[in-house]
Amino acid sequence: MLEQLELEYLEVANSMATLIMPRKLETIGYDPLPSVWSGEDAELIERLLNFYPRRPPKRILDATINGGRFWRGSQRKIVGVDIEASHRPTVVADNTKMPFKSGIFDVVVYDPPHIPNQGRDKQKDFTVRFGLGSQSPKEMGYTFTHTFPPFVREAYRVLRPEGILLAKIADYVHHHRYQWAHVELVRAATDVGFQPCDCIIKIRKGPIIDPKWKVAHHSRRQHCYWLIFRKSKKCE
Repeated sequence: MLEQLELEYLEVANSMATLIMPRKLETIGYDPLPSVWSGEDAELIERLLNFYPRRPPKRILDATINGGRFWRGSQRKIVGVDIEASHRPTVVADNTKMPFKSGIFDVVVYDPPHIPNQGRDKQKDFTVRFGLGSQSPKEMGYTFTHTFPPFVREAYRVLRPEGILLAKIADYVHHHRYQWAHVELVRAATDVGFQPCDCIIKIRKGPIIDPKWKVAHHSRRQHCYWLIFRKSKKCE
């Protein structure tokens, strides 16, 4: 009798375990992106384009195309915008005033410079090299976050409903202060209606170190972010 009760108990326990245990992930096609990425941007951006858009994107705009390094080896057709004609973009234009109709792109990609204008060093004058427009004044710590609001307004305008904005952004230390660039970009994007949906930490191979530096007051930046926004009220 005792053995029979034990067998019945085991059968009930096994049945309950079957009910409460989740299904194996592979049976439902569960294949998420990792939240930390140490590979190349070109490989990551391909994963992003396959993962986040609700449908395969046909029209992709790179609003900071520069040398086009994101797309080396890619078979995708990209519309590239740059203010510098020497980079041979598809369209020479300011990405805060883009000459496109509203609602025509599925994805917009954005990669602004990751450190601000470097004073009098013309070789590091990102105001010219990256088309930042007017230089940020000394009172603002020479940062370039003043370019975020006009850009995200244009990105929102040219994206279709449910379209995706993929932005690579890095915080930095400048003017003896930690500059929270990714926070400023999220604020600017949400102000125009974007929904922040995800964040992937991209690991750099090594921090920027100048041999002239003698004293450190902050940790060295060895990461940046890929932020994913959707032109929608919800992410999923």
